Amino acid sequence: MADKKEENKKRRQARRQALENKAKEDTTKAKSWAREWLDALIFAAIAALIIRALFLEAFRIPTPSMESTLLTGDFLLVSKVHYGARTPMTLGVPFTGIYLRGMELPWFRLPGFMNVRRGDILVFNYPVDDDAISQKTNYIKRAVAVAGDTLGIRDKAIYINHQPEIPEETFEQHYEVTVRERLRLSPSKVRSAGGQVLPSPGDRYRINMTAEVAEEMQHWPEIEHVVPLVLPVSFNDNARQPFTFAQGFRGNYHHMPDIVIPFEGQEVTLSDDNWHMYSDIVTRFERNEVSRVGDRFVINGDTTNQYTIQQDYYFMIGDSRDNSEDSRFWGFVPDDHVVGRAWIIYFSWDGERMMPRLRRLLNRIN
Repeated sequence: MADKKEENKKRRQARRQALENKAKEDTTKAKSWAREWLDALIFAAIAALIIRALFLEAFRIPTPSMESTLLTGDFLLVSKVHYGARTPMTLGVPFTGIYLRGMELPWFRLPGFMNVRRGDILVFNYPVDDDAISQKTNYIKRAVAVAGDTLGIRDKAIYINHQPEIPEETFEQHYEVTVRERLRLSPSKVRSAGGQVLPSPGDRYRINMTAEVAEEMQHWPEIEHVVPLVLPVSFNDNARQPFTFAQGFRGNYHHMPDIVIPFEGQEVTLSDDNWHMYSDIVTRFERNEVSRVGDRFVINGDTTNQYTIQQDYYFMIGDSRDNSEDSRFWGFVPDDHVVGRAWIIYFSWDGERMMPRLRRLLNRIN
């Protein structure tokens, strides 16, 4: 009898031990599973951070300033390898806008396989913002002129190195449209053709459209004239923009004299006539202390009117030429503000129709 009780006791102990061993094994497996997932998530986060910092970054088109090349609702991949990625410029929380203000890291641009070319579509940090460079708002425009180019705007037409710009087929601008007597223009017909009727004073229609649509519209039976809308030189929209870069030349964004886009190593002579063009470069972007003594400039304690440009600059304009606030309004984009080159549309969402634009998926950006 005693032997039987002892045997039962040993069996209970064996079962208890087996249960404890199984519980330990299950706990070990759970910890191992959790550790594997945690390791995978950490690896994925690090990989995503490296890809975003050095290779590709996603960007969404929020406004129509690049239409009809890029549409509101397009989702892009921006290549940082074309021009070379910037190493981190601030210390902050990855994938957020949280960063340690007042602390800027020493940084440099990694080698790329090409320089910014005239006509490239760039994502860049908005120069007017006061944040650290990499924390400024991302903008997207086309580089119509690069460092060393001579740019002028005459009656809205852009001239590069004294030659008329060759426009892309997707460029849009405002046209004035006059209809024949006693006839009206159907806004729905204009929309179907690819144009947009805008609020217009008087008896003329103001329409935003491409040159191709304007050419087609010229043959409509109700149309008498279709001409590009060109503002007079004296026009200044002070209600919209108190002072613009173009106004500094006593013009507006339809009229600017020839200027040389600043380039690294360029020697310029500062004066009252051109200070509006170089003031942001000398003070904001290249961080010099500047004061005035009469008609002379004092730069970092030296009295001189000569200044050497420290980096390349670009003149950026949106493809929807009359629907874009760009370098014509706020000036040059410094090279250190360039994020990357717009590369491919990976998704596009039509907010009006509430459906994807399938034909735009995986389109290369030119």
